[in-house]
Amino acid sequence: MGCWILNEKLSVLLLLVWLGLNFYLFIDTFHWYEDEDAYIYTRIMLGSTLAWARASATCLNFNCMLILLPVSRNLISFLRGTSICCRGALRRQLDKNITFHKMVAYGIAVNATIHIVAHLINIERYHTSQSKEAGDLRNKLSGLGKGPNESYLNPIRTYETNTTREVLTTIAGITGVVITVALILIITSSTEFIRRSCYEVFWYTHHLFVVFFIGLIIHGMGQLVRGQTPQSLVLHNVTYCKDHYLEWENATQCPLPQFSGNKPVAWKWVLSPMVLYICERIVRFWRFRQEVIITKVVTYSSGVLELHMKKCGFKMGPGQYIFLQCPSVSWLEWHPFTLTSAPEEDFFSVHIRVVGDWTTSLFKAFGAQEKAFKELWMLPRLAVDGPYGSATTDVFHYRVSVCIAAGIGVTPFASILKSIWYKCCNPNTELVLQKATHIALHYDDKMDVITGLRQKTYYGRPNWDNEFKQLVENHPSNSIGVFFCGPNNLSKILQKTCNLYSSVDPRGVHFHYNKESF
Repeated sequence: MGCWILNEKLSVLLLLVWLGLNFYLFIDTFHWYEDEDAYIYTRIMLGSTLAWARASATCLNFNCMLILLPVSRNLISFLRGTSICCRGALRRQLDKNITFHKMVAYGIAVNATIHIVAHLINIERYHTSQSKEAGDLRNKLSGLGKGPNESYLNPIRTYETNTTREVLTTIAGITGVVITVALILIITSSTEFIRRSCYEVFWYTHHLFVVFFIGLIIHGMGQLVRGQTPQSLVLHNVTYCKDHYLEWENATQCPLPQFSGNKPVAWKWVLSPMVLYICERIVRFWRFRQEVIITKVVTYSSGVLELHMKKCGFKMGPGQYIFLQCPSVSWLEWHPFTLTSAPEEDFFSVHIRVVGDWTTSLFKAFGAQEKAFKELWMLPRLAVDGPYGSATTDVFHYRVSVCIAAGIGVTPFASILKSIWYKCCNPNTELVLQKATHIALHYDDKMDVITGLRQKTYYGRPNWDNEFKQLVENHPSNSIGVFFCGPNNLSKILQKTCNLYSSVDPRGVHFHYNKESF
């Protein structure tokens, strides 16, 4: 446990800060709506569900403010390159951007559920406030707004009103339904099963976030929840008048209360992140317009396509990745691929394995299934976005690094191993890295199909306990970077092993786990 805390202390701290801010905003907003005089009459109608609805709305706005930041790839890459994030601990947090994105999405889902349930109860209580059984005060409040110079509190004007139809004709109701449907589609299509089996479904439905944010901004304009106006609070002594409602209009201190809805505030929360994300998309579009020259195409019998490309001004680092788009296959889909070339080479390359509809279509477009290869000028156009930094780019920041790959996960380490070879051949290059261990789990005992490096292959999974014990013995008092690209099940095992063999003593050996993620 102590080793886990030592390795994950910053992640735990950030999680606690995020949870703490959510709890603070929820509790603070909840108490404000429970205690504020402007909402005494609203609480008489709705009870505590008023506070539940408003508190969850505040947390919903807060999390919607955060949700776009982790997927702003250019922002993340910029932060990784700044001096404030040069330390490994902070850089590793940036590599967990997708994990944070998912965590915030869960927060949105939970608060949206609370908000929806609370408002469904509120609508029903508004409706029952028009019935004779509701009591004189609630009937009195529900009747406001029928005469001249009166403002209403209850949006359900009569007991005979069809609440479903009434709600679905309001701005708050229509946008609420649109937001809910968009959120359900986004969340359900983001499951591991859908992403792996039907990536296109995940890709397209995720872009409903545009509908979600537009609906979120408009939603508050419906002003479903209303409170007493500041001017009315001055003239209408609510503490006295709520118990003497029969004297309303007759007593000087009890004129009819006036009500108004809250001004929409969601746009204040999400405006800055949306502007930032729009800038992000503009940068991506500019990159999309740049010409990409395909210099070489290689196919392998194992169902892997190798593409060599050139692009003006393209600068990469070892272990980085790019997003590829092929307009002849799809104008909207972008897919991430790790670069397998080294920065020292005069081209950049990717290796693409056939695992879905898009990659299958790409294979056909490049004539990989045909006997005769297409001429380079006949190949379809490609667009490239990137490169972007990833966890594996930190491999040179450790004196000792362990690179573990499974299957096609060997691709990020192909670039790193090539770059190490180039650096070792250059006598003018100084390397912090003194030792790199590369463990690849694949089935070619002669040559790695991607790196082209000859190596002895041990079939079956390594004994991780023996491997890490050997590392501890050989490199005491060292910080060792462990880099992995492959299946999640193996990732969990390696992360636990890193925590297990890391020393609590600051002078002992420490394993820093880094997982490749897009």
